[in-house]
Amino acid sequence: MKKLIAVILIVFCILALVINTSYATQNDIDTTHDKMEEKKQKFTEKYGTDAYWMAGYIIEDIVQPYSIPFCVAGIIMGLVFQYVMGTRRLDYKQRGFGMVIVFVTILAICQVLPFIYALVLFGWRT
Repeated sequence: MKKLIAVILIVFCILALVINTSYATQNDIDTTHDKMEEKKQKFTEKYGTDAYWMAGYIIEDIVQPYSIPFCVAGIIMGLVFQYVMGTRRLDYKQRGFGMVIVFVTILAICQVLPFIYALVLFGWRT
């Protein structure tokens, strides 16, 4: 009986998601398109050409903000391996240390990447 109720609830949730997404109005699509056009103009003005706006948008609006929670979670997981599970097994301690080093490196690269992109872009164009 519990499995049947769980299956029915899952089906209703899936149906609700499908119905909700299928009723997207033209107004919602137009506002999303307008927002993207505004971002395109902003990044085109910032980087000076239409060719580089998408890379700047991806680096500044997607990679940089989302790398912080991803890397913090990875660092925490590495610290758990190193200090919690590593007290019993030495290979877990080394694995945790390696994970911490990798995620700190990824975090540093992702946070400095917009600066490097702008530096290379403006340095090569002149």
